[in-house]
Amino acid sequence: MPPVNLLERLGRPPAVAALDGEEAVYVVGGAVRDLLLGRVPHELDFVVEGDAAAVARRAATRIGGRVLVHERFGTATVEGPGTVFDLAGARRERYERPGALPEVQLGASLGEDLARRDFTVNAIALHLVDGELTAWPGAREDLEAGVLRVLHGGSFADDPTRLLRLARYAARLGFEPEPETDALAAAAVAGGAVETVTGPRLGAELRLLVREPLPGALLALERHGLGAAVLGPAFAVDAGTVERTLDLTPPDARADLAALAACLTRGDRAALAAALDRLGFPAGERRVLVAAAGHRALEPLEDVALWRRLRVVPAEVVAVAGALGDAAAARRWLGDLRHRRLEINGDDLVAAGLSGPPVGEALDRATEAMLAGRAPTREAQLAAALNRAA
Repeated sequence: MPPVNLLERLGRPPAVAALDGEEAVYVVGGAVRDLLLGRVPHELDFVVEGDAAAVARRAATRIGGRVLVHERFGTATVEGPGTVFDLAGARRERYERPGALPEVQLGASLGEDLARRDFTVNAIALHLVDGELTAWPGAREDLEAGVLRVLHGGSFADDPTRLLRLARYAARLGFEPEPETDALAAAAVAGGAVETVTGPRLGAELRLLVREPLPGALLALERHGLGAAVLGPAFAVDAGTVERTLDLTPPDARADLAALAACLTRGDRAALAAALDRLGFPAGERRVLVAAAGHRALEPLEDVALWRRLRVVPAEVVAVAGALGDAAAARRWLGDLRHRRLEINGDDLVAAGLSGPPVGEALDRATEAMLAGRAPTREAQLAAALNRAA
């Protein structure tokens, strides 16, 4: 790669300005990778070769902010005008057993800190004072070649969430795993590596993955059966179905959930619910994904029939049903019918003498009459609700 002035490309966001002149501070990981690729970093991660708390205190004083020190973890958070950022002391990591959280040892060198990274392209550090780069051997060559390579053969066994990160970075960057890394990933999946990790850690990585470019992220997840290992046999990707689902997903719905739901339509709902629960998915997301399991394709239906079928179905699941069946019906429901509102409400029916469940039943009658074109006005809707001729 031709030489570039990464400090100039980075600029002086508030966090960088707060660390002005700090000799021991480096930007590390994805931010440096993205700068080298000419991209804008999502966030800045800082490593201090030495005492992170002391650097944080000086930075907070410099900008008139405050600092929160996490002594146990060797990290500190600086909060100041227009900025919040973390500093971490350089560290070594040791895994007591496969899939366990690492044991952290502080006081490491920058090189030792880079050695704990997931892929070579993320094992690059930028010195904030002079812009000097420190990289894991071969990291810059891998970045130029567009490949993802683990730093050692036991990487996926130590931390199987790196399997999901491999899929995530492949989708985001358009990179491919280099052959040995790909073989290690295949062996790790086949050997049950994901079963050694707690469900919530896998679930957190999975939810990050589906926010990457789609359907590429899901296709990467399917590689070597990783998706099925994490989510169960219900997981299967058809790129066309995912693309049609995304095309139908309205702005007020979650595109990431809709895309994932499109890959879970063939499964058993109880088994999928159990898998999502183990992965720590929030209840609302779980409800959408389970609703997609076994949901049949949408047929060409009239407006009233669509309302009866879809009135309680999440928009993401409607998008999936339309992708599997009648897209025009799904688009009509999502773009128009579900937004129509009566000109009457429950208070009007209570005033007319109804109470309890009959109020809801009457509103349903009025809604059907409105959608069928028989009750375009308030008076007609009230008549339909009270079961009078509309």
